[in-house]
Amino acid sequence: MTDQEKGTKRFEPKVPVQLDPPKDDPITVEELSKCDGSDPSRPTLVAIKGIVFDVSKNSAYGASGSYKVFAGKDPSRALACSSLKPEDCRPDWYDLGDKEKTVLEEWFTFFSKRYNIVGKVKDATNY
Repeated sequence: MTDQEKGTKRFEPKVPVQLDPPKDDPITVEELSKCDGSDPSRPTLVAIKGIVFDVSKNSAYGASGSYKVFAGKDPSRALACSSLKPEDCRPDWYDLGDKEKTVLEEWFTFFSKRYNIVGKVKDATNY
């Protein structure tokens, strides 16, 4: 097993998750913002690096959850910086250091092993 395989292995969910094939449907920032966990008729979505994940099954991203600050947004910068501050929940991350970029990539791996990819943020430039 390579170091990379070992690194990826540590992000595996304790209980295997059956994921749907990833979608690349365009989702506008406006539509994403409506999927913040406050409307039970909509999915709860979080984008990372412009890729949109459906986190509806995890109440931590819901209206009263501890990670609700991330819902309905692309909080790539906040994830990279391990921040829960609303002002850090924005998509830009290119100016961060290598350590933060690695943390962001780890979060992306974590999400991609647990949540369905339902689309891409339309016109996103932070892939």
